[in-house]
Amino acid sequence: MRASATGRTLHDPKGGSFWFDAGAVCLDFAHTGGEGRYAVFETLHEPADLGEWLAEPPLAAVMTVPVTARELSAAKALRQAIWDVAHAQAARRALPAGAVATINRAAAAAPLVPELVPKPGREFVAGGTTAGWVPPVRATQALSTLAREMIELLSGPLAERFRECASDDCPLVFVDSSRPGARRWCAMERCGNRHKLRAHRARRSTEPDGG
Repeated sequence: MRASATGRTLHDPKGGSFWFDAGAVCLDFAHTGGEGRYAVFETLHEPADLGEWLAEPPLAAVMTVPVTARELSAAKALRQAIWDVAHAQAARRALPAGAVATINRAAAAAPLVPELVPKPGREFVAGGTTAGWVPPVRATQALSTLAREMIELLSGPLAERFRECASDDCPLVFVDSSRPGARRWCAMERCGNRHKLRAHRARRSTEPDGG
């Protein structure tokens, strides 16, 4: 996975937005929408929406073959599977078999293949190369790459670092790759600050008058 930086801006249908870094591209992808009560957060309405999401850094997989409706459906199934497995792992529950099968099935397809390419206007010299993907670049390949990243997370040293935001009413899930492993919140600017504000108000309410 060619991912030096993760995270996306999430938008609340009721207004407002914030930066959320799930710690892995596959987990960022799991937060692009959902089913049931999470349908209001849907961002992948059309096949082109999926292509646009995959083309953004750090994956930067620009489709050379248009995304199909079937691939969009497969992407949403994989997204739900990653979401379900991530929450199960964070809660230390058994991973749902159906979701695991969906991830394994997506990972079985050929993944994106990296290649060195010259930077615009540069030659293959020191500092003049960057990483790209061997064409043709298809959505199915990108989904395989995301599924493989999820498998690597669940089977690697970060497997015990899956967390759900500590806020009682926030379902966002992430993998904590920080050295101390003490991350609690989806984002300090959101749930972290809300917690600090509630704690401050609670302290003020228990202080004697004039204290």
